[in-house]
Amino acid sequence: MSATGPAEAAELAAPEREQGAHDADVALTTLPSGLRIVSQRMDHAATVSLGIWIGSGARDELPHEHGIAHLLEHMAFKGTARRSALQIAEEIEDIGGDLNAATSVEYTCYTARVLGPDLGLAVDILADILTSPALTEEELKREKGVILQEISAVQDTPDDLVYDRFLQAAFPDQPIGRPILGTAKTVKSFTPDAIRAYLARNYHAGNMVLAASGAVDHDELVELAHTHLAKLPKKPARAPERESGEYRGGEARIGSDEEQVHLVLGLPGLPFTGGAHYPMQIFASVLGGGLSSRLFQQVREQRGLAYAIDAFHWPFSDCGVFGIGAGTAPEDVGELIEVALACLRQAAEDVSEVEVARARAQMKVGLLASLESPGGKLEQMARQVLIFGRAIPREELAARLDAVTLADVRAAGRSLLGHQPTIAAIGPIHGLPAAKRLRQASRAAD
Repeated sequence: MSATGPAEAAELAAPEREQGAHDADVALTTLPSGLRIVSQRMDHAATVSLGIWIGSGARDELPHEHGIAHLLEHMAFKGTARRSALQIAEEIEDIGGDLNAATSVEYTCYTARVLGPDLGLAVDILADILTSPALTEEELKREKGVILQEISAVQDTPDDLVYDRFLQAAFPDQPIGRPILGTAKTVKSFTPDAIRAYLARNYHAGNMVLAASGAVDHDELVELAHTHLAKLPKKPARAPERESGEYRGGEARIGSDEEQVHLVLGLPGLPFTGGAHYPMQIFASVLGGGLSSRLFQQVREQRGLAYAIDAFHWPFSDCGVFGIGAGTAPEDVGELIEVALACLRQAAEDVSEVEVARARAQMKVGLLASLESPGGKLEQMARQVLIFGRAIPREELAARLDAVTLADVRAAGRSLLGHQPTIAAIGPIHGLPAAKRLRQASRAAD
């Protein structure tokens, strides 16, 4: 471990600790470097889930970097200046722990789960892989092969691939719509220097959150950050701004000899800033969020058109997308789309208080269940701090859901109507309606 020089010592001085407007035992500290540290102690827990979240994901790649955020996530575990890839695996597994990572559209995370007394080693390993990855040519060549296999696996899985094509069609020619894995061509092109350039631009203190939940002491976590994350760089002076996302709507019709047509039908949604997405989330639940939902009852129970169908709303930082996903027989695809859009139009007009109350209750149970585990609480806290600058108490989240009125939910549903729809479909698509017919079917009744 290297000594801390004068400049770094100044970085560690007088961190700001914020408490009060959070759940019990949740603490948030912001270091002068901009690194935020959030934790919640759970007295019943013997383990601690922890991780480092970076507020950059696939949509923060430059055009020639498509897929590099995900590749970096892989390469971080392939050795550092102090540890080989095998040593990283052995050290964490010697204490019974595990490591994981994930890349999404707007963030990347690196996580660990260990016993409480092993928190220090886990922070050391996570900091090591993020601040000094080796990025050797040999490991890069090997990991490119792994990712190419991953890309091929998605290509062979139509019920996964259709969602990639859906986002591409909804946000054409935009980073937010590109598949997270990249393409075979872009992945093969990446060099260690290209990865380092993306790392330097996005992995800086002000864009990162260290979070932990379970058997954790906040003051200890802050001291560990002082020790292991003091050398995180500050934001580059000329870092490019994230390109705005704009829903445009489009089509991706891919014919194949699958037995089913896998399809996703979409319309513009809302961002998660401002709170307007809560009514839209409730509307999505009413429409296709459970066994009692309108889509499930109409499409499966009454007509037998699909084994499963669901509605979803994906909010991003500056835009969003609403969708309906299902798989059906080729001869039923036209009727399924017609019924699904009819359900959407009808729900926008006459969704009831009973349905809203049921959807709200389902969302509350899902929320509270996720917060009962260290891992679930960890992810929620980290993402909230990245997005909102604080951890939002569960009581406040529940109050926001309770504040949504019937009129709000109907308005959210009506806001979907009349827009250019997005359709992505894979399989025997000869029965798929034409684009003009889809546009007409997505309009409100006169």
